Amino acid sequence: MNIIITIAVSALVVLYAGLFKAKKALLPLTILGLLVALGFAVSSWNTETTYFGMMQMDNFALAFSSITIVGTLFIFLLTQNYFAKDSENVAEYFTLILFALTGMVIMVSYQNMAMLFVGLEIMSVSLYILAGIRKLNFASNEASLKYFLMGAFSTGFLLFGIALIYGATGSFDITIIQQHLVNNVKAVSPLFYPGIILIMIGLCFKVGAAPFHFWTPDVYEGSPSLITAFMSTVVKTAGFAAFLRLFAGAFEPLHDFWMPALMVIVIITLCVGNITALYQKNFKRMLAYSSISHAGYLLFSLIV
Repeated sequence: MNIIITIAVSALVVLYAGLFKAKKALLPLTILGLLVALGFAVSSWNTETTYFGMMQMDNFALAFSSITIVGTLFIFLLTQNYFAKDSENVAEYFTLILFALTGMVIMVSYQNMAMLFVGLEIMSVSLYILAGIRKLNFASNEASLKYFLMGAFSTGFLLFGIALIYGATGSFDITIIQQHLVNNVKAVSPLFYPGIILIMIGLCFKVGAAPFHFWTPDVYEGSPSLITAFMSTVVKTAGFAAFLRLFAGAFEPLHDFWMPALMVIVIITLCVGNITALYQKNFKRMLAYSSISHAGYLLFSLIV
């Protein structure tokens, strides 16, 4: 919890500093906050802590939290030269990236599927704004609108799936869901199967896996370069961690059901991502399709 509080407070401090036009202090304040959060993550290793049954800071959560924090640090190290050319909205950039990171830490540490939704939305809303932060740029506005519409569409799938799982078990807690499946493996509620498929579709949208990848090239092309780099690395890592925590944990007893479907998605993702990237003439679109193939490689780890 200290990690989330530190990042969220850092975002507010940076936003407050931006009100006073203290642009030179923004990057040091941001890096300091991220280093403190990283210190909390490292110092908490092997000390599994659960917060009111909603979040669990185990080694899995701490490892992926550290990866996302370090990835965000590298993104911020690129900002010095980037904002030398584009000095507008600096504080807003920094603050929204930090809020997105806050959502990612929640995504990788959820114990309750309600927190998965909360973390996902905190991250997504920040990214919708970041994609369209250049208000006078038509491509940026288009990217933001497409990302928002497709993101809202995928969230609907995810919520519908979560609702079906809740209807089958009476709980959002992933440990209780897993125990329910273990105890009733031969008499699983019919609600589980469409619920798992809908959740899989929703999360595949978020990580950019085919055939749910159509938003990715346009959004990556239209977004500012800094945000494209952020979405193609750190955001994808958090999405994969959320996927892994749910399917390798709560839904593992039903792996014979969802694994063939995921295998088909992985094969399509690898083929579409790698082959289509060869025909791109725009660097950002090539990066987008390369990112799609990376999603396939990450998801491949769940089926081997």
